[in-house]
Amino acid sequence: MKQQQFALAAIRGSYRHFSEKEKKIADYVLHDPKNIIHLTINQIADELGLAESTIFRFCQRIGFKGFQAFKISLAAEVVAPLKDIHEKIEEGDSISAVTEKVFRSNIKTLEDTLQIVDAEAMEQATRKLMSARKIDFYGNGGSAMVAMDGYHKFVRLGLQVSMNLDSHMQLMAASQLQSDDVAIVISHSGSTTDVLDVLRVLKEKGVTIISVTNFAKSPLSKEADIALYTVSEETDFRSEALSSRIAQLSLIDALYTNLMILRGDDGKKALQDMREAMSHRRL
Repeated sequence: MKQQQFALAAIRGSYRHFSEKEKKIADYVLHDPKNIIHLTINQIADELGLAESTIFRFCQRIGFKGFQAFKISLAAEVVAPLKDIHEKIEEGDSISAVTEKVFRSNIKTLEDTLQIVDAEAMEQATRKLMSARKIDFYGNGGSAMVAMDGYHKFVRLGLQVSMNLDSHMQLMAASQLQSDDVAIVISHSGSTTDVLDVLRVLKEKGVTIISVTNFAKSPLSKEADIALYTVSEETDFRSEALSSRIAQLSLIDALYTNLMILRGDDGKKALQDMREAMSHRRL
């Protein structure tokens, strides 16, 4: 993760998984982030009645080396802030208001995710995909739809790509991969049983694993060779997993587009061949 202009997004994205002490710190930061950048770790600890080590570990939990790195990122974010367009949906909202808030929430999810996109990780992922013998997509539940979308995109590049919706078939497919293959594993939590089962097989086979998840501390992101992250915030009417899906789709789309550019004429020819093959189905 890049540690610039993503402190608030990281806190919001992980909030529901914080401990009570971590939520106390998070609430304090979110309530008045501009004030935090002028305080020392000792002052914050005294104000909240917590140990300095608790504040320090909180900063590490959301991806920073320590409190100072957290403050630098927070300062960059609040000095030139993006307009906070996320609005809570209320029961009395009109259809028009709900529609607008959903769109604005999705926009914010994309903006927050863009803030934490690691350019180096994207570069590594694209290069690994470029040299892969075969690419497999894995996802369950809502993430399965993102994996399927990735399959539909990547197959247009003329690459060996596969994706299975059934969890048993996923395990079978993973068992047939080799060390020069790449698996893209998509999971909001990164900690479901199905994901961990597939992860175990992929690791045994020495497959390069690219993860797309919302949590840096999840088993999936820890075991992945290349980790990509999304940021989303849960509301009363939309789960964070639902709102993160558009960010997952965008990360996969970015990988696809970068790969298309790298493949040059080969990618263009594969896409043209597919268009011609499908043309007779259009009226």
